[in-house]
Amino acid sequence: MTGRLENKVAIVTGGASGIGRAICQRFGREGARVVVADRNIAGAEETLSLMEATPETAATVDVNISDAFQVERMVNEAVTRFGRLDILVNGAAILIRTPPLVEVDEVLWDLTMETNLKGVFLSCKYAIPAMTANGGGSIVNISSMTGLVANPPNGYYSSTKFALEALTEALAQEVKPFGIKVTAIEPGAFRTDWAARSMWESATPISEYADTVGSRKTMIKEFANHLPGDPRKAAEAVLMVTGLDDPPLRLLLGRDVLKAVRDKLAAFSASIDEWAPVTKDVEFPRS
Repeated sequence: MTGRLENKVAIVTGGASGIGRAICQRFGREGARVVVADRNIAGAEETLSLMEATPETAATVDVNISDAFQVERMVNEAVTRFGRLDILVNGAAILIRTPPLVEVDEVLWDLTMETNLKGVFLSCKYAIPAMTANGGGSIVNISSMTGLVANPPNGYYSSTKFALEALTEALAQEVKPFGIKVTAIEPGAFRTDWAARSMWESATPISEYADTVGSRKTMIKEFANHLPGDPRKAAEAVLMVTGLDDPPLRLLLGRDVLKAVRDKLAAFSASIDEWAPVTKDVEFPRS
C-alpha cells in the first residue's frame, strides 16, 4: 500500500525541530522524499534519524534562508537529488522572547525580518519555477496566530507574520493558473521549544513595561510545557492541506487562535459600523 505522498518531493524549512520536524516525519511516513532544510544541521540530522530515513528517502540541507544563493542551492539540490519538487513548507522562523518594541535593537529586528519574511519570499521565488515544470505543486507558509492578532509584546514578530499573510494572499492568486496551491497555517500555542530555547530575552528589561510585557513573559514561561497544541496534529493538518484540490487560503490551528480571531473580527466589524459616516465622508460631492 502506497502513501498519499508517494513519488512526491518536499522541502521543509525549519525541519530541525518543533512543528517542522513533525511535518518531516509525517511526510516521510506517507512516502514523500523529504529535504530537511535548517541552519541547525545537527537538529536536521536528528530529524532524519527519527524518520528512519535513508539517502534514497530524505536529505538535509544546511541553509540560511535569507541568503538567495543558499536558497537557490537548496532547491537545486532537492531537484537534482530527487528529480522534482512538489511541496514547499516554509516553517523556518525566529522569535525574540517577547520584549517591548523599545528593547528590540536594529540588528535583531533585521534578523527577524530577514528570516521570517525574506526567507519565505526567497524560498517561494526559487521553488515556483521547479513546481511549474511539474505542472503544479503546493506551498504551505507556517504563519502564526500573531499574524492575525497582534498583542504586546509581539509587535516586531507580528509584523513579519502580518506581512507573510499578505504575501500568501497575493501569491495564491499569482500562481493559481500554474496549478500551484498556497495556504497559510496559523497555529496558536503549540508545545514546542518556541517558548524556551528558540527565543532571546533582553538582559536589561525596562521596568516600566513590567505590568504589560513583563506579566506576559512570566505567563509564557510558566505555561511553556503545558501548551495545548500538539505538533503531530499540526503536521496532520499540513498533510491534509497538501492533498486538497481546493485548499483554504488560511487554516487556523487551535481553539485559542479561533477565539482570538473571532473576537477581533467582531470588534473590527463594530468599529467599521461605528465610524462608517466618517469613512464615507471623504469623497468629492457626487453630481
